[in-house]
Amino acid sequence: MEAPAQPSEDNRAFILFISIVATIGGFLFGFDSGVINGTVDGLQQAFNSQSVGTGFNVSSMLLGCAVGAFFAGRLADIYGRRALLRVAAVFFLISAWGSGVADSSLEFVLYRIIGGLAVGGASVMAPAYIAEVAPARYRGMLTTIQQIAIISGLFLSFVSNYTLAEFAGASTAVLWLDFQAWRWMFWMELLPALVFLLMLLFIPESPRFLVLKGQANIAEAVLTRLYGSATATRKMEEIKGSLAEDHRPRFADLISRQSGKVRRIVWVGIGLATFQQLVGINVVFYYGAVLWQAVGFSESDALLINVISGALSIAACVITVMVIDKIGRKPLLKWGSVGMTLTLGLMVLAFANAGVGDSGRLVMGDWGPLALISANAYVFFFNMSWGPVMWVMLGEMFPNQIRGSGLAVSGLAQWGSNFLITMTFPLLLAGIGLAGAYGLYTLGALLSVWFVVKMVHETKGTELEDMQG
Repeated sequence: MEAPAQPSEDNRAFILFISIVATIGGFLFGFDSGVINGTVDGLQQAFNSQSVGTGFNVSSMLLGCAVGAFFAGRLADIYGRRALLRVAAVFFLISAWGSGVADSSLEFVLYRIIGGLAVGGASVMAPAYIAEVAPARYRGMLTTIQQIAIISGLFLSFVSNYTLAEFAGASTAVLWLDFQAWRWMFWMELLPALVFLLMLLFIPESPRFLVLKGQANIAEAVLTRLYGSATATRKMEEIKGSLAEDHRPRFADLISRQSGKVRRIVWVGIGLATFQQLVGINVVFYYGAVLWQAVGFSESDALLINVISGALSIAACVITVMVIDKIGRKPLLKWGSVGMTLTLGLMVLAFANAGVGDSGRLVMGDWGPLALISANAYVFFFNMSWGPVMWVMLGEMFPNQIRGSGLAVSGLAQWGSNFLITMTFPLLLAGIGLAGAYGLYTLGALLSVWFVVKMVHETKGTELEDMQG
């Protein structure tokens, strides 16, 4: 492998700018995912839904996410990474408006699915785009900014939900223009979605996609602007050498020509995507208010706890940004899994020892502080490890020839498992209780330790053209 270009050749300001623009998609991913957290009571009241219906209203977006992630990976090989991000921006606008004006559960679900298409597309395209424009030596840092953007979106959605609910008196109370606060929670997303769409007009297409489409002159111009002329010439040859000469990327490339079986790297991608959800993190993101109300906190206090969790998440991601290109991806994943296993186990212990009040809610008593501290420590461990690192690895670990197809399959697995976890939580809560539900997530975290140790290989500092499938 040839030595990387000197740092002075990189147009760092431009690389940082286009990376930040791409991560606005991550911000909207987080905001759109987290905004539902404060609207559950409003949805139940507006659409008269019970636990199964509420679970579907909350998780319906994830169906769109699965479809969006799957098709975005392949469509990006046809129309480009930037083009797919622009489509996602338009879908974010449509979903934010429609979710707030919906008058029926069906209408609401349709708009949430449109939002899900946007989230799914942005979730795989933003880290892939950043990985394809960033130098290897600080690619992990720039891609991790995507997770900071996701958590910032979640955090600001929690702050927005809390502020609007406090101002109105409750999420179900009328706020402005005779609309309830929960509807305004969705409309808050319109501004960042519009900013995203406008800013996407100022970033170039991925040079690797341009080479793929035979637009070598444009690709070299972009690479020159990114890395300097000397590096651009060398990088052009490396990109061309990493692509098959006899055909364009296709799903069949996921099958090894030698063994006739699905490539190992594809199974690793599916495993990373699935285990990130099996630890139950999105139960905290989507049902945080419900969770803390279930253990006796008021709606206001529960929304405030979400804000605190969001702030801790951002702090954890900042730590990861600082160390991911120094210590690597695999150590962060491994120790994050260990930390989540321990903290989830403590949450199970606290929930199992809680009493039950007359209202049917858990009475935590002396176990309350342990549950609260463990939950926030769990969120911290997730966001310094699996939260950002999974997206970093999916964006960079696939060889150029199969990146689109690999992201499509992994994205489908990620959002499919997300849907499963989110849809089943209200049922688990009613059936086996919080202790039982979190016991399953603890098992997922424990198994993820084994997966990282046995299956995951380090990608730190490796050029995309040198990734092996």
